Amino acid sequence: MNMPLNAAGERQMRQTQSAAATHRQETALPTPAELRQRLPVDERLARQVDRHRQAVRDILHGVDDRTLIVVGPCSVHDEVAALEYGEKLKVLADAVSDRFLIVMRAYLEKPRTTVGWKGLLYDPERTGAGDLNEGLLRSRRLLLNLAEMGLPLATEALSPFAMDYLGDLVSWTAIGARTTESQIHREMVSGLPMPAGFKNGTDGGINVAINAMQSGAHPHHHLGVSSHGAPVMVSTRGNPDTHLVLRGGRGITNFDEVSVQHATQSLADAGVCAAIMVDCSHDNACKQSERQIDVAREVMRQKHAGNTGIRGLMLESFLEAGRQNDGDDLRYGCSITDPCLSWDQTEALLRSL
Repeated sequence: MNMPLNAAGERQMRQTQSAAATHRQETALPTPAELRQRLPVDERLARQVDRHRQAVRDILHGVDDRTLIVVGPCSVHDEVAALEYGEKLKVLADAVSDRFLIVMRAYLEKPRTTVGWKGLLYDPERTGAGDLNEGLLRSRRLLLNLAEMGLPLATEALSPFAMDYLGDLVSWTAIGARTTESQIHREMVSGLPMPAGFKNGTDGGINVAINAMQSGAHPHHHLGVSSHGAPVMVSTRGNPDTHLVLRGGRGITNFDEVSVQHATQSLADAGVCAAIMVDCSHDNACKQSERQIDVAREVMRQKHAGNTGIRGLMLESFLEAGRQNDGDDLRYGCSITDPCLSWDQTEALLRSL
């Protein structure tokens, strides 16, 4: 039985509601269906994305003996520079297509250890105020323009909702070290139509990623939102194309021969896909962009020596080398997040490999 509130109780309830309102503000967004209708993928482009996804699968499952190379900016903050990079990458991708399948990193969300710029999707003008309406529009337009060049695209799935807006243009997805353990992300991967790589944990351990691969390969039922914005129960079939991405952790590298062999055996023992991609950046490069070159060469040496479990490399690369702090006077084509190889270094490396 509900008891009537006295005057003091009513004041307290109003104060509580007012305090809650100051801690949360809601801004209306288009539904995924509305954004896709505004910036559609035509049948030709949809077939291209399907072909690219299948090409990635063929490499991961050993049908194609080429090496998968996921390469590009740590995160996109300048669409013009990203498009210029994409044009250069497409020329290189065609030139080395007999050895490599090159997929461009088009990372629009930036996971943060604490706080910081969250990526083009959330804060395209980098003011700190956030503008998802503009971010969604610019992010989808960028992916469309890159896909029109003929490039397969890769991203990191940080928000499951974002994939509803952008996922139809993506050929390969990463689940980051911070989110590999997340049940929500494992459920999301279970329903994705493209291959997904789970990174090892931030401590460098691979067990959490193997558990994630097993979970992502299975069907799930979970809470979600339809393409028209309604709450729904999502039922997934399971993703057979999950795999492991080795990125080191907390000062520990795991691209050496012993670590890769251990990971290969652990995957086999767990009964999951034995494909391994090595992230040449992050802790494997000790946060030093130029060390990616040595890491890539060592991993390819292992592959040429007979380790067939090595199926791919990931490189952080942009037009200019290094990184810079965000500000009013930015150097064109230089990362504002993690340090990257320059374009010249990237092209020379891939041609030498």
